[in-house]
Amino acid sequence: MLLAYELYPSAFVSAIPLPESDGSTPDVLLECKVELDWLFKMQDSATGGVYHKLTTLSFPGLDVMPEDDTADLYFSPISATATGDFAGVMAMAARVYKPFDAAYARKCLDAAGAAWEWLVQHPDVPGFTNPPEISTGEYGDGVDKDERYWAAAELYRTTGKEEYHQAVLQLVQLTFPKYSLGWGDMGGYGTIAYLLNGEEQADRALYASLKEGLVAEAQRLAEQSREEGYRISLKEEDYIWGSNMLVMNNAMLLLAAEYFSGDSSFADCALDHLHYLMGRNVLDISYVTGFGDHAVMNPHHRPSVGDHVADPVPGLVSGGPDRGLHDEYVVEHLQGKPAAQCFVDHELSYSTNEVTIYWNSPAVFVVARFNQ
Repeated sequence: MLLAYELYPSAFVSAIPLPESDGSTPDVLLECKVELDWLFKMQDSATGGVYHKLTTLSFPGLDVMPEDDTADLYFSPISATATGDFAGVMAMAARVYKPFDAAYARKCLDAAGAAWEWLVQHPDVPGFTNPPEISTGEYGDGVDKDERYWAAAELYRTTGKEEYHQAVLQLVQLTFPKYSLGWGDMGGYGTIAYLLNGEEQADRALYASLKEGLVAEAQRLAEQSREEGYRISLKEEDYIWGSNMLVMNNAMLLLAAEYFSGDSSFADCALDHLHYLMGRNVLDISYVTGFGDHAVMNPHHRPSVGDHVADPVPGLVSGGPDRGLHDEYVVEHLQGKPAAQCFVDHELSYSTNEVTIYWNSPAVFVVARFNQ
């Protein structure tokens, strides 16, 4: 969302409005601040490390409203991936909020610097695994090089300090995807941050290489889209748990390529991905609640299930088709379906019809491009 605001600020001029709307700070930044204020609580003040997650020991019932979920919350151990992500997003926030609240921006930058120091002092950290008592989503990620790369790139862009540039130059030589986006793959965000900083502040050879690689990846996605009946970049094997995240992340990458190359055909392809999300797909369904003449109505989303309102909360992006049939409901009802049809609009299908913040966020980015 911060990246969407940086690239397409005119898309966020109008008030939503929010209770916090003040006529000065854009509403999207007031909304992001809610999450940032929570993230501050996840940093260990003594070390700068960031706890991997805050969670109950198990999931509440599907009809339990947030205010009724009173089970104890537990901090999971610090992880390098969470600390790297925290450093990256706080460095971004320091840059974005500075014109509106300099003191808050400084707080963000101090927190990012402390997280970076933790990473420097802990170069080799095992990937996160759930403690045995916890059964909620693990979000395990055994590779932290991409998070470190993103953190260094954002800190360099915000501060201009050479120590962060040197870290980027060292980390980029390691093996991890440099153009991937998603909750576990931050390499693409690191590359975008480095390119956005401009060629003058970059190592010229690295800048050229990263730009060439990003555009080449976008060209690959565009070519795949031309070969696919619904004009999106997914192959059969890409219909995984959260396939709509891939659809929107690929659209994001296409728009990044448009931004850096000036080639508007990449935006045309990204718009085809948005059409797919909003209903131009084999199931003729809008995967965004509240939008379209045949929209998802029964997401795996506790507030939508438990609020005793017929319609779901609007604006939620559903996960989409998952050929792996990863929950009991789809195992019973979708055997033998083609990959793109492995979806069911039912609250029990958590593997196809759940909603997450990291499926909505790239959709916000893509829609912002077309709402300037």
